[in-house]
Amino acid sequence: MIEKMSEYAARGEQPEIVFWVGCFGSFDSRAQKVTHTFIEILNKAGVKFAILGNEETCTGDPARRAGNEFLFQMSALQNIATFDAYGVKRIVTACPHCFNTIKNEYPDLGGNYEVIHHTQLLNDLIKENRIQIQGGSFQGKKITYHDSCYLGRINDIYEVPREVLKALDIDLLELKRSRANGLCCGAGGAQMFKEDEPGRKRINLERADEILETGAESVVANCPYCITMLNDGMKAREKQDDVMIYDLSEMVLQAMK
Repeated sequence: MIEKMSEYAARGEQPEIVFWVGCFGSFDSRAQKVTHTFIEILNKAGVKFAILGNEETCTGDPARRAGNEFLFQMSALQNIATFDAYGVKRIVTACPHCFNTIKNEYPDLGGNYEVIHHTQLLNDLIKENRIQIQGGSFQGKKITYHDSCYLGRINDIYEVPREVLKALDIDLLELKRSRANGLCCGAGGAQMFKEDEPGRKRINLERADEILETGAESVVANCPYCITMLNDGMKAREKQDDVMIYDLSEMVLQAMK
């Protein structure tokens, strides 16, 4: 079940949390699967949530990273006006780029909200026993974890996703470059939307090679940009059928009782 903020407002009610879907989660076919997965988890956990629907626009993150400050502020102010009109207090998103922008950059424009990443909410739901998980098909499997830049180095969130993985009872194989020393997937800073610059090797191929070196059966990420770049890297190495790439929520849903 998915309700919009406009429907809650019409009843004079407020949800527990607003789910910010984001551009990738709305329009990219791979990220849409993550959106559906996360919504299914929220529904099974009994979380009262709402989306903005057509009232949601881009956070403006790509525009700011690409140097278009005017477009960023236009987008941000429009979203802030929408949030404030509905009295939004708490926001969750599956995109670290949206998370970082709304949490850390909107306050400069008057938008102050509690913003959490979906890995944080998943961890809270597990700790509160609102969802119960068991290893299932992932129990004991050799799996590695890719730290996204915008969740990790920029917001210092490293352990929360690993706590969820611990609950899944997997065999976690850490990459040689992880946590604060993690390697970018190659898409940050608006690089997702531009052509490669001259160089000897694409960053996502470097990261794909590091993943393959671990011998992991799967790699888990928490960012639609990262998932796209890692998928492309595995395809370039012709390993897309050997190493599966998951969003953390997809593993949680499969392991839920």
